[in-house]
Amino acid sequence: MENFEHYLEKYAELIIKTGINVSENHTVIIQIAVDQAPLARLLTKEAYKQGAKEVIVKWKDDAIQKEFLQNAAEECLENIPTYVVDEADSWIERGASRISVVSSAPDALEGVPADRLATWQKATNTALFNSRKATQSNQVSWTVVAAAGKEWAAAVFPDLPEEKQVDALWNEIFKDTRIYDEDPIAAWEAHDNKLASKANELNEIQYDALHYTAPGTDLTIGLPKDHVWKGAGSFNSRGEEFMANMPTEEVFTAPDFRRVDGYVTSTKPLSYAGNLIEDFTITFENGRIVDVKAKKGEEVLKHLIDTDEGSHYLGEVALVPDPSPISQSNIIFFNTLFDENASNHLAIGAAYAFNVEGGTEMSEEELKEAGLNRSATHVDFMIGSDKMNIDGIRKDGTCDPIFRNGDWA
Repeated sequence: MENFEHYLEKYAELIIKTGINVSENHTVIIQIAVDQAPLARLLTKEAYKQGAKEVIVKWKDDAIQKEFLQNAAEECLENIPTYVVDEADSWIERGASRISVVSSAPDALEGVPADRLATWQKATNTALFNSRKATQSNQVSWTVVAAAGKEWAAAVFPDLPEEKQVDALWNEIFKDTRIYDEDPIAAWEAHDNKLASKANELNEIQYDALHYTAPGTDLTIGLPKDHVWKGAGSFNSRGEEFMANMPTEEVFTAPDFRRVDGYVTSTKPLSYAGNLIEDFTITFENGRIVDVKAKKGEEVLKHLIDTDEGSHYLGEVALVPDPSPISQSNIIFFNTLFDENASNHLAIGAAYAFNVEGGTEMSEEELKEAGLNRSATHVDFMIGSDKMNIDGIRKDGTCDPIFRNGDWA
């Protein structure tokens, strides 16, 4: 790619300045694959430039992880070492900002027995509960961004010559994160304001429920009292703004996990735990998932839902117009960070505490009482299309159109 180094430097600057908003004396954690070392070095350099007191890089390798999951003793899957938990807890104590760089192939762990994968996922989610709670309540700054891994690029652009696939994926990443703009940071500020204005409109109305209809979908989702819709930007406990996902096109809130009824069908593949789950339908009664069918990956999906009691319920409802740039690219990324921003989506598992008034100050029991689901997991899946209609149901039973044919009404 022409001028690749220049754009990668702009990308690193955007992630540090806008993604996690680094300033003096911050601790920064970077979780990234070993083959993305050039980006890791740029992120580290930029973080120190902005005044970070320390940058800690945690390397990942899919091939090594797959070997572990396939061959390690069962007790190693069931028990997460204390030092791993202590390290994660120490990051919270230091108020560390976290950058998670996703670049894996969508089927990186395909072939790992579903029960072994589920055992490890459940143990990890349970052991690192404090870390997940800190991010879900925005106690710390965090962001999820992407890098073009070779195997991921091959899955997204199988018809391109191999030597062009990675460049093609980087091009989409740069485009969707506004790196080609003269000033990406200013472009993100404008985008943040646009999404915030839509969230504010919905917050003023305070719908009691949403009714979704589309081919394969007829679903009613209740909303908690005093629920809060959010756009792109968030604020941590120090009052510093950050962008949790880059790219993002969503406006989202928490459902009342006890009031979900009907059925919903996925519209894009879900890449979860290194496996693809495709063409699935989930049925709800009184909030709880009571039936699941999938053409591919059904066993993996069922194991996800069986993670704990909370994983049988929803934790997020997000609105994304079908005309969004990522949707209009007509590219299936096989990656939730991108595909969720091309489509209305829901999440199985925990709700974000900040999606209800005063939620970040509530206990786990108080959040549950307020209707916010609690779980050790949170997995988004895509349900939107240009055929989806959504109605907002007011407390008096009257309805307003929110989406028509996949776009804001």
